[in-house]
Amino acid sequence: MDREHVKGAADKAKGAIKEGAGKLSGDKDMETEGKIDKGKGSAHNAAGDVKDAARHAADALKK
Repeated sequence: MDREHVKGAADKAKGAIKEGAGKLSGDKDMETEGKIDKGKGSAHNAAGDVKDAARHAADALKK
């Protein structure tokens, strides 16, 4: 697990908490911030997946 995946997991968790808190308190801004954070987390995970694929391709070429 690389740094991008860790950032992604952290942002998704933070976003889920904010979104849930926003729903419970009726704070639409906080709920929206949570959704945005979850989106950032997904983007970090996708970037990590691309890096992993590139790393695996480079390793395969070395063999």
